Amino acid sequence: MESKMIRPGYLTAHQAAHVLGVGLTGLRSIVHRGQLTRSGGTPRQPWYAAADVAALAARRASRAAA
Repeated sequence: MESKMIRPGYLTAHQAAHVLGVGLTGLRSIVHRGQLTRSGGTPRQPWYAAADVAALAARRASRAAA
């Protein structure tokens, strides 16, 4: 169950995964590789800064287009 009380400017794991075009397993891999860091929440329901997710999505899109 996702947290309904997330702070503005942050995304849940499900939202971040959707923006990045990956599943939750892919998101965990991205975090494990250090490409994205958790910005709050709990260990079971982490939050990610929306700006960090958007920047990573843009980097991934530019690499895919090259």
